[in-house]
This record gives sequence, structure tokens and C-alpha cells, in this order.
Amino acid sequence: MRKIETEMNSAVLTRRNFSKANTSVSINDRIAEVRLHGNLIARVGDNFVQILDGGWQSVTTKSRLNALLSDVTPDGSVFQKDYVWYYNSSKVGTVPFFSGMEAV
Repeated sequence: MRKIETEMNSAVLTRRNFSKANTSVSINDRIAEVRLHGNLIARVGDNFVQILDGGWQSVTTKSRLNALLSDVTPDGSVFQKDYVWYYNSSKVGTVPFFSGMEAV
């Protein structure tokens, strides 16, 4: 995990604002919003994790999402096969990724 992703995760888990390079975390009513290049890629509340691609299914977006998921839902991950994104967890198995899905 990259240093910036570790710092991002810390900000999400402690519910504090954070901004470094192309990644930021803002807190609104105990909901952490994670942005990459200004595009929303995740919303983390006390009882939910919503993941988005921010309009860009890039390697960096996937890396940020997987870093976040490793701390907030250790079982979930996003991966790519034949240029298509998927979400995988033991609860739902492997399903096609769609922006705005809830990670379980």
C-alpha cells in the first residue's frame, strides 16, 4: 500500500479532513468522502461503504479503492479482467462493478 493510501485510510477511519497530491478526504456529517483528482470515488459512513469509479476506471482509482477496502471491509476488493471491473467478497462472490455500489 502506498504512503498516500495509508494516510487516506487514517483520515477516513479517524474522520478527519485530508488532502495530499491528487487524493483528498472530506468529512460531512460523519460520512467520509474520498476524492481522486476531485472525482468522488468512495463514501464511508458508520454502517456503509459506497464505492465509485469517479468516471475513470484507472489503475490509480482501483488502487485507492482496494487500499480503502482493505481497512474498512477487509474481505472486499476490486479487480479487472479483460478490461472489465469486478467486485469480489465472500458475501457476494464476484459481481460486475458498477459506480455507486455498496461494498459488502
